[in-house]
Amino acid sequence: MRSEHKKLLSVKEFAALTGLEESTLRYWDRIGVFQPSLRHEENNYRLYSLDQVISVNYITALSSLRVPLKMISQAGGARDPQKIISLLNRQEFEIDKELLLLQEIHSTIHILREMFQQGMEATPGEIGVRHLDKLEIVIGPPASFEEGELFYGGFAEYCRQAKYSRVNVVNPIGGYYDSMDHYIEDAALPQRFFSIAPTGCDCRPEGDYLVGYVQGYYGQMDDLPGRLAAYAEENGLECEGPVYAIYLLDEICVPDPAQYLAQVSVRARKRKNT
Repeated sequence: MRSEHKKLLSVKEFAALTGLEESTLRYWDRIGVFQPSLRHEENNYRLYSLDQVISVNYITALSSLRVPLKMISQAGGARDPQKIISLLNRQEFEIDKELLLLQEIHSTIHILREMFQQGMEATPGEIGVRHLDKLEIVIGPPASFEEGELFYGGFAEYCRQAKYSRVNVVNPIGGYYDSMDHYIEDAALPQRFFSIAPTGCDCRPEGDYLVGYVQGYYGQMDDLPGRLAAYAEENGLECEGPVYAIYLLDEICVPDPAQYLAQVSVRARKRKNT
């Protein structure tokens, strides 16, 4: 038995040969993924044979593809090309899902950073005409409000339902008003809600917009609707199309709701008779 032991390698020696950590070999042994050839009869030390390097290569190759150890173990010695192809197909499917998630996270990071930067550069109370780029969005269904309920009630319901339409509610969400008249009539009750989304099927078109900024909690527009209407009248502007109220600064980056910052925009052009 002693001469046979000399042909075997200790954990330290086998780890050095394979490039694995000793702790990894011990862990694999504990969970039954890869066990030593035998244990020393006197001290129960793990002993490995040289031909076990093949099994290690199998495990490390699939582990590098992030195949779970449990699946690697199940395939084990009964593996054949078709079984491994099936395993790789399943793993490819899982990686595809993860890539989509990572792409969505990457997109959200870009959107939030852009919105926060715009919010930092804006001046609360400012009104003017600005050229805005196209903004891809997802517009939700008509909003419903309980009696006496204001902006946040419909906003919260939109967020609850968003998961069914695969809308990422981490992205900035805003209020959508069918027209300037509707916005002026009741700025706290948008007709719909929308979420910024780079793959959205809707959009705020590129163009010249009458833009105003207001600080406050969701739906608190103060006197901005009237001021926007007055600015348009004084400057001979005609507002057309929907109104978009986007919160550039919200609870993600501002602890005080009174400091939230909304950007309200509506397409505007000079009246033909002015």
